[in-house]
Amino acid sequence: MLAAAAGAETASAAKITRIAGGLQVPWGVDFLPGRKGDALVAERTTGRIIRISRPGGRKRVAMRIPGVDTDAGEGGLLGLAVSPTYSRDKLIYAYFTSARDNRIVRFRLGGPVVPILTGLRRGESIHDGGRLEFGPDGKLYASVGDSGDKSFPQDRGSLNGKILRLNPNGSVPSDNPIPRSLVFSLGHRNVQGLAFDGAGRLWASELGDTEFDEVNLIRGGSNYGWPTVEGRGTGGGRFVSPKVVWRTDQASPSGAAIRGRNLYVAALHGATLYRIRLNGTKVGRARRVLSRRHGRIRTVVVAPDRSLWLATSNRDGRGDPRRGDDKILRIK
Repeated sequence: MLAAAAGAETASAAKITRIAGGLQVPWGVDFLPGRKGDALVAERTTGRIIRISRPGGRKRVAMRIPGVDTDAGEGGLLGLAVSPTYSRDKLIYAYFTSARDNRIVRFRLGGPVVPILTGLRRGESIHDGGRLEFGPDGKLYASVGDSGDKSFPQDRGSLNGKILRLNPNGSVPSDNPIPRSLVFSLGHRNVQGLAFDGAGRLWASELGDTEFDEVNLIRGGSNYGWPTVEGRGTGGGRFVSPKVVWRTDQASPSGAAIRGRNLYVAALHGATLYRIRLNGTKVGRARRVLSRRHGRIRTVVVAPDRSLWLATSNRDGRGDPRRGDDKILRIK
């Protein structure tokens, strides 16, 4: 079943509270272990990681990542992921734009930053990708944008325009779908949302060009069509068609998260949060669960208490900053 966006808003029943404000383009968000584990927030345009206490919302600078190009168009300090074995190794992972490339690094808070993957082509101003997510298999998944070059997504020798699957040390898993390659799926324009459902299936939200944004169900080794296909279409069976499509003025989807049987997608241009009911590999219609009054929504994550945390992106040069922006919001 393919779904398109529905116009009905259901935000009136949602309880929305502000966790923190005055942030500089928050992008990646993740939580330290435990039901009351603090949140870590990556600021795209400062290279700082902000630690937000739970409960209370007190924020402080935990560290600044060296080498981040903070004036890199859509680049900067992007995805953030806490190691699934943090209680043992204390490791944090980040995706960022340097002066030369996009790269993935790992570190302990306040400690040295160690690259595990370098040389990803950075965009001159667009399409750096940047989302990180650990899967239930313990592997690190990373979305890499096409950097504005349409030749990369269909080039199996390039890591741009792909979703990658890495061992936590950056090496290639022996069971990756393309032998000796980090590429997990290809044919992507600019994936900015990754989320696993309860059955271990990977869902990805992807920014389209001039016609359609997408949500895709990601299968290892599959091709999702860009730039040959935008939106629905299989190219005669060569490509996987999306599960959900929007017109680009309705969404510009970024972060994604799954809570129970619902997939939530943060929308930048749409200035909302979408909820999509999942039934195995089938999907319902995408419905707004947030009014537009908060502006551009970059990231949605599920907190340890099962609430949703959202990051606004009104100070990214494309939004209309409001008092107190950017913010972290909580939906119970």
